[in-house]
Amino acid sequence: MKSDIEIAQAARMLPAAEIADGIGIHRDDYIPHGHFKGKIALTALNRVKNRADGKLILVSAVTPTPAGEGKSTTTVGLGQALSKLGKKSIIALREPSLGPCFGIKGGAAGGGFSQVIPMEEINLHFTGDFHAITSAHALLCAMLDNHIHHGNSLDIDVRDIPLRRVVDMNDRGLRDIVLGLGGKVNGVPRESGFDITVASEVMAILCLSSDLMDCRRRLGEVVVGFSRSGKPVRGVDLKANGAMTALLRDAMNPNLVQTIENTPALIHGGPFANIAHGCNSIVATKIALKHSDYVVTESGFGFDLGGEKFLDIKVPYAGISPSAVVIVATVRALKMHGGLAKDALAREDLDALKRGVVNLERHLDSVRLFGLPAVVAINRFPTDTPSEIDWLLSHCKELGIPAALSEVFEKGGEGGRALAEVLLAEMERKPPQYERLYPWELPVREKIEIIARRIYGAGGVKYSKKARTMIERVETLGFGGLPINMAKTPYSFSDDPKLLGRPAGFDLTIDDVRLSAGAGFIVAIAGDIMTMPGLPKTPSAEHIDVTPEGTIVGLF
Repeated sequence: MKSDIEIAQAARMLPAAEIADGIGIHRDDYIPHGHFKGKIALTALNRVKNRADGKLILVSAVTPTPAGEGKSTTTVGLGQALSKLGKKSIIALREPSLGPCFGIKGGAAGGGFSQVIPMEEINLHFTGDFHAITSAHALLCAMLDNHIHHGNSLDIDVRDIPLRRVVDMNDRGLRDIVLGLGGKVNGVPRESGFDITVASEVMAILCLSSDLMDCRRRLGEVVVGFSRSGKPVRGVDLKANGAMTALLRDAMNPNLVQTIENTPALIHGGPFANIAHGCNSIVATKIALKHSDYVVTESGFGFDLGGEKFLDIKVPYAGISPSAVVIVATVRALKMHGGLAKDALAREDLDALKRGVVNLERHLDSVRLFGLPAVVAINRFPTDTPSEIDWLLSHCKELGIPAALSEVFEKGGEGGRALAEVLLAEMERKPPQYERLYPWELPVREKIEIIARRIYGAGGVKYSKKARTMIERVETLGFGGLPINMAKTPYSFSDDPKLLGRPAGFDLTIDDVRLSAGAGFIVAIAGDIMTMPGLPKTPSAEHIDVTPEGTIVGLF
């Protein structure tokens, strides 16, 4: 089979303006970026504000493993399948980050015959959104250090500055740095570091803002540091939020592209799901809902991380109503959760599958907590045997959960037809009764413990001294009513990545708590969370090149 980039480059693309016309975008609201991609101005929402929303379908997955799950591919394939069934559908995804593209993970634009295109442009620079976010974040950092250098009238404590710099590349050498070396002219020396751009609070703000002025307000609420008396110092105190918004003006407009089968796709924003909320932008989702009957979107990692945050953070801020959840599972991943080593996954092992299916069951139990209908998509791999697939389909039926085989990687929309039909039938049979997992006004520790016990299956929560101190600080400053953004390993329900399957009764340890006042959430950190990845021993960058004709090769 051809590589993803070869399949993408062989696809027949329609002009992006034609895609925009097809979903009813007014010509004055379409901003071209070349032939095959463009932006949709936020004025598009004002024109259709009285139009009813389509149905919102969230695609999530079991706990990730090295065996692969295929959540983005399933999202794209399901959107294509709905189009084949005559439904007006739009796909809403996050933008890929350059760091993983040149590292090891790859992009976030699907695969095989279920991709968004132009694939290489989406994965490399795209329309410049990430660069705008990086620049806006850099401006805030520069204005902070400049303020300290020129007298520090806000009395900022240089030992209490949580704001770090960002760059959209995996670079472990920048994780911890010292600023201001070289004498007085270079500022005040202090310790700091770099995160990857997708972990920036500015990224989360772009994705959670309802419009440009809401973005400006949120940028002003970013806590950049604290005064020596303990008072929070915000972006607005530095008079930085106006200029930051100017840098983000065009980036706030969602990007319009298409799939290999010409199904419209809005790709916008890209926050990490283990440190941020892991969903595409509110404005992209809202535009999609107003211009289609069905919107298929995804959240990062498994349902315990991205799915929970989608439903407890994004949905309330957006004021939207989800209709159903698709949980992507693979025989391979479930066998790993059943204790099978990666190099043994190619052989049939029903016992390992039966042991590992508890991971899927835990995620399905979590979906029920939100009052939403769920469907399981069994993403087929070539090594899956008929007996394994039949058993998994039968087991889902015993659980009372509809399931369907998905072959969208190899067959595109046609390979997702069965999944789409099962999903539509379940949505018709079981209307959603969405509710949040917890009220935001509860105390911080109570909210953390609800997530830990009800979503992860923890027996209790332990707090480090640092975490307890930060919770007290957050609540004293008046931010206790914000939702919780749990940051933990994506590879386990617990804070131990080696604890696979469905662990229960464990203690979740909260090591630190951070305030993201501009984004509008409190980050509770369980274990070591990487906000600046490093490149692997053999990075993907070694295989990426350009032909004399300018064609990019080796990109997945």
